[in-house]
Amino acid sequence: MSNDNHDNNGSQWRFRVDKNNFTVDSPSITGREILIMAGKTPVEQYLLILSGHGQPKEISLDEKIDLSQPGIERFRTLERECREGFQGRKDFQLPSEDTEFLEASGLQWETTTEGRVMRVVIYNYPVPDGYNVSEVDMYLRIDTSYPDTQIDMFYVYPALSLVSGHTIKALATESFDGRIWQRWSRHRANQNVWRPGVDCIETHLALVNQCLTREVK
Repeated sequence: MSNDNHDNNGSQWRFRVDKNNFTVDSPSITGREILIMAGKTPVEQYLLILSGHGQPKEISLDEKIDLSQPGIERFRTLERECREGFQGRKDFQLPSEDTEFLEASGLQWETTTEGRVMRVVIYNYPVPDGYNVSEVDMYLRIDTSYPDTQIDMFYVYPALSLVSGHTIKALATESFDGRIWQRWSRHRANQNVWRPGVDCIETHLALVNQCLTREVK
């Protein structure tokens, strides 16, 4: 029987960490080595979780994994930081891919429903240098048919402005959760349409970061 985690040349083995694939020359590897390859350093600050085998299992730094077993081993990483006291609202459930991404981000987040509008709220989201603040609270509006339908625009609090004094265009305001949020009207172009099954909160935040960076250049 062939193992689908084994390369055709017979000398390399594959595994996956979060969304990235890796190849090694030996079927035996430690948790420490996996975290280093995935760029999760210092390794003491991260949890490594083996998934896809029923109950998720935490892998210690010096524990050895046998990649020669059938199937591609899949791992998830989480920061060890404890956020005591934060009990985020979970008014609706996101796809597992989004939940895993948000948990791995190390940021506090929650899902809320207010006035039939569903939102994902992310706290202390970092913004590039050149703005009046270094981080904001941000929310994304989620349609009832998501992820088949797109996420559009983003909203921040407090309102962002450029230290250069230049004007940011296409802004508006919206009231939510007792605060006035700044709406950034940024939309996908025709060559960058929403791709169901591919696009998600992670890819939308990549566009958000691109928009924020473009304003300060």
